Formats: sequence, structure tokens, C-alpha cells
Amino acid sequence: MSIFLSLEQLIHDVNILKSNNKKIVFTNGCFDILHAGHVKYLNEAKSYGDILVVGMNSDLSIKKIKGDKRPIINQDQRAYLLSQLKPVDIVYIFDEETPYNLIKAIKPDILIKGADWSIDKIVGADIVLSNGGMVKTIKFEYNISTSNIIRKIKELYCNDV
Repeated sequence: MSIFLSLEQLIHDVNILKSNNKKIVFTNGCFDILHAGHVKYLNEAKSYGDILVVGMNSDLSIKKIKGDKRPIINQDQRAYLLSQLKPVDIVYIFDEETPYNLIKAIKPDILIKGADWSIDKIVGADIVLSNGGMVKTIKFEYNISTSNIIRKIKELYCNDV
């Protein structure tokens, strides 16, 4: 379980793993407040290959996507939590709004996203498919999200203030 700070080192290590016939699976997300849905999703993603690389949005990236009040948990703590999960082999924090450049750099064998994405809308699918890889979607088993957790906390506690 590694957290990579350098894209060059990540590319180097992924290439070594590929040369040893390891199937590289990639997924990405914010993972702001880690919950059962995340863990179920990551376990299933790992089942498609040997090494699970998780591209995690940086704090800056999340602010661009979700606004100034996010993330709730900072990137170092989120990366640490992810790296401690059994299915996760590698965590890489990226600053862009999408992981397109990261996917282009490591060229995973399998790209995984949630079933709420159609394959034609999945960032990096073109890269993976053009390199002979596969793109898969995973159905969410738990009806939970960080945004819904935040909303519920606000409903429970902010009305009492």
C-alpha cells in the first residue's frame, strides 16, 4: 500500500508491475467522508485485477468541483485512510478536475467507475480502450454518498442552532 507523491515514480512502478504481468485497475474519486459505499466499491474494483490504483482528488481539485466548503477531510488524511483499505494498493493525489492526464500516464488495463456514469462519459475511457483495456461500471450497493451524509448532518443539527 503506497501513497505516491511523484507521478514519475508512479509511472515507473506501474510499468514494473505490468512487466511482471500484473493487471492494473484504476478508479478515482474524492473519498471525502469514507463510508461503506466506498469500501464496497473499492473491493469490487480490485476484483477485476491484481493492483488497484486509486486516483484521489486533491483538496484544490475538490474545491474546484464541489465549492469552497469541501473537502471536509484534508487530502493527507483521506489518502492515509484509502491506503489502509485492504483492496487499495496505490493512492495518487491529483490536482486536476479529472484524472485524464493520470490515466494517460499510467495506461491502466481496466478503468472502473460507478454505474451512474455511461461508458461514453467516463474520463479516460478512450485511452484505456485504445490500449486494448476494458472499461467497467460498478453498481452502487449502498444508497449513500458524502453529499447525502453532509445533508443529513445539517438537517439533524443545523436546525437546532
